[in-house]
Amino acid sequence: MYPYYPLYGKKMVMKEQLLSFPAQHQNRQPGFEYEMNPLPISENPEYRGTGKLSGKIAVISGGDSGIGRAAALAFAKEGAKLSIIYLNEDQDAEWTKQRIETLGGECLLIRTDLRNSDASKQVIEKTVGQFGGVDIIVNNCGVQYVQQSLLDISDEQLLTTFQTNIFSFFYLTRAALPHLKPGSSIINTASVTAYRGSKTLIDYSATKGAIVSFTRALSQNLVEQGIRVNAIAPGPIWTPLIPATFTAENVEIFGTDMPMKRPGQPFELAPAYVYLASDDSNYMTGQVLHVGGGEMVES
Repeated sequence: MYPYYPLYGKKMVMKEQLLSFPAQHQNRQPGFEYEMNPLPISENPEYRGTGKLSGKIAVISGGDSGIGRAAALAFAKEGAKLSIIYLNEDQDAEWTKQRIETLGGECLLIRTDLRNSDASKQVIEKTVGQFGGVDIIVNNCGVQYVQQSLLDISDEQLLTTFQTNIFSFFYLTRAALPHLKPGSSIINTASVTAYRGSKTLIDYSATKGAIVSFTRALSQNLVEQGIRVNAIAPGPIWTPLIPATFTAENVEIFGTDMPMKRPGQPFELAPAYVYLASDDSNYMTGQVLHVGGGEMVES
């Protein structure tokens, strides 16, 4: 069982878990959460759902860990049924499913590679078969590879990054669209790098910029159908992608250059996903919410 921690600023806070991390690295993408030290904080134990997503069915790519897991747990507390898509992180996915069920929710795990368009069709078919429909799509999966120069980015890396980070968003949304109805919500995970770039994450930054444009264009395309499309652009968040991307030395200082002097934890983004998925954001579409520790960006 994973540990739970009170909110930052509360009596039992573990500051070291929020401010900096031990040197560590994983030689795989997108990374395994159970191997991280310390474990990310996926759930705010003080968060109490109020039924905002009662009766809704949500599909979350990359929902096994990190930001996707945090959104899934908050969705479960709000009454949603969950379909969690993941690549190969079986242990992380099983823990997420068990936690959702402990919270009284229902969870379908689907292990697949969303770089293949047929996989998205199967995801939606399985979800509709299990739960009877689809109301919320959270496009959240992603990879990133550090390279010092554009010359170091191979064709294979470029294709993998775009297939994972933006093609999969098109595929999953396209497969789900015939099942969505007025009131449905599509939420895309972008990044602060879409706005300020990152000198060693050139292809990753490009895909995140594409996600912002995809969000804006699709929102205009679907607005008359009553389907909302928004995005969230996180800053530095402690997820498996971090030790899977950066050197052990860089992990030690990850996020400490933010105005808040620390990286964010996944649970700190979860309410933003609930907001965009629920009727609270009925008058919002084509927008990007920035959750970035105080960093100012031009939208």
